[in-house]
Order: sequence, then C-alpha cells, then structure tokens
Amino acid sequence: MSGAYRRVGAARPSHLMYTGGIGSLVDLPNFSVLVKGLESWTYGGVHGYDVDEPRLRAAVNRALQLYGSDRITELRSAPWMEGADQDPKGQAAQQIGAPVMPFPQWLRCTACNELGSIGSDVFRFINSVPRAPHEARFTHKGCGKRKKEPLAVAARFLLACTAGHLDEFPYVAFVHHGGPCPKGVVPRMKMFDHGGNQAARVTISCTPCGTRRNIQEAQGAQGAQNLPACRGRHPHLDSFDDEGCGQAAMLLVSGASNQWFPITLSALALPQTGDEGLAKLVEARWDELQGMTDQASYKLLSNIPVFSYLKDHDATALIAAVHARNAVQEGTATSDKVSQEDLLTPEWETLSAAKLPNPTNDFALAHVPVPPSLTCLFSHVRQVERLREARALIGFTRLDAPDPEDPDLVTRVKLSRTSQKWIPASEVRGEGIFLRLDEELVADWVTRVEDSAQMIAHLESYKRFRTNRRSDRLTGAFDPERGWPGERYIALHTLSHLLIRAIALDCGYSSASLAERIYAGNEDDPRTGILIYTAVPDSEGTLGGLVTLAEEEHFERIVRSALAGARHCSSDPLCAERLPQSPADFLHGAACHVCLFVSETTCERGNRFLDRSFLVPIGNDPSIVLSPKELTG
Repeated sequence: MSGAYRRVGAARPSHLMYTGGIGSLVDLPNFSVLVKGLESWTYGGVHGYDVDEPRLRAAVNRALQLYGSDRITELRSAPWMEGADQDPKGQAAQQIGAPVMPFPQWLRCTACNELGSIGSDVFRFINSVPRAPHEARFTHKGCGKRKKEPLAVAARFLLACTAGHLDEFPYVAFVHHGGPCPKGVVPRMKMFDHGGNQAARVTISCTPCGTRRNIQEAQGAQGAQNLPACRGRHPHLDSFDDEGCGQAAMLLVSGASNQWFPITLSALALPQTGDEGLAKLVEARWDELQGMTDQASYKLLSNIPVFSYLKDHDATALIAAVHARNAVQEGTATSDKVSQEDLLTPEWETLSAAKLPNPTNDFALAHVPVPPSLTCLFSHVRQVERLREARALIGFTRLDAPDPEDPDLVTRVKLSRTSQKWIPASEVRGEGIFLRLDEELVADWVTRVEDSAQMIAHLESYKRFRTNRRSDRLTGAFDPERGWPGERYIALHTLSHLLIRAIALDCGYSSASLAERIYAGNEDDPRTGILIYTAVPDSEGTLGGLVTLAEEEHFERIVRSALAGARHCSSDPLCAERLPQSPADFLHGAACHVCLFVSETTCERGNRFLDRSFLVPIGNDPSIVLSPKELTG
C-alpha cells in the first residue's frame, strides 16, 4: 500500500474488498489512512490482474446500470508486485500499489496533547526505512515535554452522514461555538483524554483564550444543534458534492464498525456444458459480446488480450449465436432488480444437476451417497472438490449497512469520480460440501409453518425492521414485505449455521474460514440447497479437510452433532423463548452468539433469519419442527 509515493503498510486483497476498501479507514501501527478512489490506483504497467468471471461481470454491469453508473469491461485484483518488500530503495512503492492518504488529518501529540492538522507544520512525517513500512509515523516538532520528538497519533473524531460523506471534525469551530478565537490570534488546540473508551471523557481546549468544550456536546440530538451542516465531502475522491448535502452531520469515532460497509457481488466459476456450447458462452458473456455481429468486430475483439478466448471458437458460429441471442432480446439484457438470486440460479442448476459436469481447473463436483439414517432429511450430498469464487466491490455505504433487496434505501458511494472501465475484484480457491434437502419434506414443513404464530412473528418483525429503516428517508410507494426471504430460507439458513459450527468444533476449521451460499426457492422453484465452502486465500481452504467430511462415516456424525447441539443453549431459556414482538424489529428468534451466530464474513445475511426452534423441538409447538423425529429424538 503506497501513499505520497511512500510505502506505509500492506494489506491482503480480501482486506481491500471486505474490511478496508476504497473510502474506508485502515489502521496502521502509528496512524490511520484512507484508501483513495480508482483514479489514483497505480499498476505500474504490470498486467495480469484481470479476474475473468463473465457471470460476475454481467451482474456488476446490471447493478451499475441501476445506480446510473457507466458499464465496466474488466474486474481487477489489487495491484501487487512480488518482491516489493525487498526493494532497498523503495522504488516499487512509487510504481505500484493502492494509494492512501493520512486520515483523519488532525493529529494529537502523545506527550503534550497538542492538537493540529498535518498541514500546520507542527508535525513531521518519518518513513526512512523502506523495508520497514510499519515504522512510518508522525512526530511533534518542538514539543516542550520531551527532547526526542514524541509520537503524534490521529485525533479520533470525524463527521459522517447517511449520504456517505466523511469529513474532519471541526475542532476550532466547535470549541469557539462557530466563531473565531476571542483573542484574535491563530488558535492552538489541545485534546485531553481523561481515560476510558467513552467519547464523553475527551475535552478540547484553545490555549490562547482558555475556552474548553467536552466532546459530549457533539453527540446525539444535542450534537445536531452544535455541529455544522455536512459539507458533502468525499475524501477518497478529493471532492465535495456540487449540490451540497442535505443530511445532518454526525459524530463518528475513528475505527467505528459503521464507518464503512462494502457493497459486493460474488459468483462461483462454473464449467461450460458441451451440449449448450456457444449459446452458453454468449449468454454468460453477453455484456461484452452483444456488439460482435460481424467478422470485423470479431477480429477486433479477439486481438484484445482479455478476449483471447474468442480464438478458441469458430467466428461464423459465434457470430450466429450472437444474432440468435439478439433475436430473443434486442439490446443489453437488463433487469429491474439486481440481487444475488441472479447469480445463484446457474450455480444451483450446476450443483443439483442429475449429470455431474466434467471437472475443470476451477470446478470439480463428486457425488457421495447419503447415509441411510439421513435420507429422511437429505436427498443429495456432493463434494465440491475444487471451486473458485470471484468477488467484486461496486460501492460502499456509511453509518447504515446496504440492503441487497432495496438498493435505494441506503445511499451508495461511488468508487471513482470519473468514469472507469474496471472495478476492484478478488478471487479465492477452495472446496466445499453441497447439500440438498428432501423437497417433499421441506414443502410439507412450509405448509405447516407458514401460518404458525412463530413464523407470523418473524414476518411482522421484518416489516417493522423495513419500515423503521425507511422512515424519514424516502417517500413514495413502499412494500414492507419486499425482500422477505421466506420460510425455506430461514430453515436452510439455520441448518447451515448449525453445520458450520459443528464443523468448526469437530474438525478444527475456524468458522471464519468458512462461508455459506443458501439456495432457497418457493412453490414454483423448490430449491432446497446449502453450500458450505472455504473462502480464504491461504492454504487452509484447499487441503481437502472439508470435502472429506461429506463421506458417510463423517457426515452422519457432523449432522447429528449439529442437531443435538441445537437442542440446548447456555442462554436458555431466554434464547429458546426469544421471539420478536412489537415494537422489537430484530430478525432472529431462538438464536444467539452461543448457539447459532457466526462471524460476519461467514454469514451471507449478517446473522439474520435464524431460529433453531424450526429445526429441533425446543418450544411448545412440535408441529413447526423440520427435522424428522428419528434425528432429533
């Protein structure tokens, strides 16, 4: 990671996607930085960063179109150069890297508590050891407390708004109630931290006039009266909104978990089927091939490195396939909704197909028999011996997490100021287990449970959750039930979490190294699938330990352990009896950190839509239990 042509630290590609991507704050040992927009990213003329996944690229373009952004032609992984850490002169940092800027740009001296901006010439930046970027730091010049220049750290307060803006905290204006220093001199500020993690124990003062003010006055409803209006700043783009910002600015502590939420899409790389051939290829890559209607356009595209795969196919046949696709729907294939559902359908069809696809370098599937004692619950168990998952970052939000079913609910922040033909992406390889539940069992359970008091309580809570989030934000037509995942999803999602936790306890896998994909349908599309897979870039995800668990002797033990563990929780009876009732709007029932919750990187829905009372008998209504009695006792 490079900033001001100096290497100041390192981050994994996955970190730049899910934890500290564009527009977010990344904590370094001695200060924090903000990752800048796409215009500033440098690849130093090095190629080979393309993440080739046409289904994901098509979904990204559909999403960007709904957001009013231009289409992209490329998914790129983060810039990285092998051996950059060993460059004695630090030249690699000047040629390649993800650029950052120090932020917040107000610093506090750790010795004398002086508060000032980086541009005030009070602090000095030191980064003299190219091979030790973690030692980069700011020091206080001329500090009267110590002979050696003491360390200066980032002042920890910022301003943010729900429109996605981020700005420095106005320390001078805040202390002087919006006016200048009464002494008529350049103010010298100090920040006194009285200990503890509470912001209320921090006082800001002006040395010349002696005015002091507690940061508590910038919090809550009181803060709305004491803080200036949001200036519409996007520091990652070096810009302010031309039309300003109508949102109120709110106090944000640096390092808060709600300062950045990524908006991502992901897809598994699937093999092409020989029967469908070119039609399948054109459908998957429609966004880039729709204009290839003659030999000239074929020749032009096939000579571009990204489209070199075209040379593997007959030009005439390929052009004919494009014309055939155009005959079905002229122009760009679009959708009025972009969701993970668009990406899951082809995966479900491949994973559940009666005939297994031929293995490739990116995908290999093997069928294993279901243990006889588990045929009452599962119809298929398959080992995903190899898989590749591609992930793309299309934007981010602040303060509120994005709603995948209602993109307009929370403001998306762009990754670039100008139109770009690429967005950041990453890919991981791993393995997994695909499970298909018995469709008749699930359909019968849905009939029993859809009108039950337990399920109605979940639906009503979901409607309150959506209504509360939407209030005072958007006007117009509003359907509080939009995006309701349905009964099937809650059952499959709960079972997935039980199995993930059982795998982590039984076999030594960290639950954070696993991920889930839930394939839940409805009456017209009765999907009943769960994919549990490794989703980490290191070697733990590809050692074969997960697929081995699908074998009969291991799988039965894992399932029985998961269901038995769900019968009891250390938080019972509080957990077992939990059910959302008005005015509560939480989206889970009998579930908590002890029995069902997993890490945020593992769960696809943020530990929502979980209730173990639908899987095992822990309540007073045994008719709502999905698992057969022979498995739950």
